[in-house]
Amino acid sequence: MADFVSTASLHAEKNRATATTESRATRWVLLALAFGFIALFLLLPLILVFAEALKRGVGPYLEALGDSDTLSAIRLTLLVAAISVPLNLIFGIAAAWAIAKFEFKGKAFLITLIDLPFSVSPVISGLVYVLLFGSSSLLGPWLKSYGIEILFAVPGIVLATVFVTFPFVARELIPLMQEQGTGDEEAALSLGANGWQAFWYVTLPNIKWGLLYGVLLCNARAMGEFGAVSVVSGHIRGLTNTMPLHVEILYNEYNAVAAFAVASLLAGLALVTLVLKTILEIHYGHAIAGSRGH
Repeated sequence: MADFVSTASLHAEKNRATATTESRATRWVLLALAFGFIALFLLLPLILVFAEALKRGVGPYLEALGDSDTLSAIRLTLLVAAISVPLNLIFGIAAAWAIAKFEFKGKAFLITLIDLPFSVSPVISGLVYVLLFGSSSLLGPWLKSYGIEILFAVPGIVLATVFVTFPFVARELIPLMQEQGTGDEEAALSLGANGWQAFWYVTLPNIKWGLLYGVLLCNARAMGEFGAVSVVSGHIRGLTNTMPLHVEILYNEYNAVAAFAVASLLAGLALVTLVLKTILEIHYGHAIAGSRGH
């Protein structure tokens, strides 16, 4: 019997190998295409950005980054990310918890709404805020009468950024929490824990890698957002320009060194994000495997 099982296992392994193994030439062609696309569309543009930024030396590069308008754009970008990411973190956890842990009417509709920013152009989302808070809208003049500025100010930029980034945390947590189910929380409640304790000591540790992964993607998109922010910002130099908008202004002014210097800073943030994303993917994969093993 043992010999039969062993033979069957060998045949199964052989069939799997036959079904998934290509010739050496095919493997090399596929690898060449993959690395060729990476080199052409990822590595080459990054190299060119840093090469153009440093074309005149380190001095002009640092001088461009130390410009007052550039520093203002950097501060505003970090401020918008620091506000929008925590808001999306709270929303993402709440939405994922509701969708994964409870049954209610309208769940599919809620999931569709969460996915809406993926299908709507960022420019359109920016125009929506113009219609809501513009001078010809109902809310705009009323808010302005109380000294509250939304458009062409930081609040409008934050709102537009929150809109385009809010699916990232929720969409990362929903499948993970659905996969884990409610068994761990029910066990904690049966042992006397309250709802907050069950979340803090059971749910949160189970979703920590997925949560960090979603926050990382959300932060990367928040700092790099251009379309929606461009519509609501007003392009006021030194006040409402984020780093992507500042790059556009510098490039349109034919200040290539400064434009590529700021672009290189954004590219550097993207590279850091990529490295952290790879690290978290490794841990996140183990977390999913562990959750499936329960």
